[in-house]
Amino acid sequence: MATTGLKERLIDKIRSIDNEDIPAEAYRLLGAETDIEEPYDLNREQTEAIAEARQQIKSGAYLTNHEADKEIDEWLNK
Repeated sequence: MATTGLKERLIDKIRSIDNEDIPAEAYRLLGAETDIEEPYDLNREQTEAIAEARQQIKSGAYLTNHEADKEIDEWLNK
């Protein structure tokens, strides 16, 4: 479908919606698409930390979310 036709169908659909939450959410999503930020400029320390974390993941040296939650709960209950 051509972009122009799709835009027209979207506009017609939005005009027919009675629920105010749906156009508000569509507007938020469209804003997120146009507000794309430039990538971060990482310093050497940040780049090295990311490389180390990736290596830890490859070697299996990480906790699952469940394991981390369990450790946190144990620590908080001490």
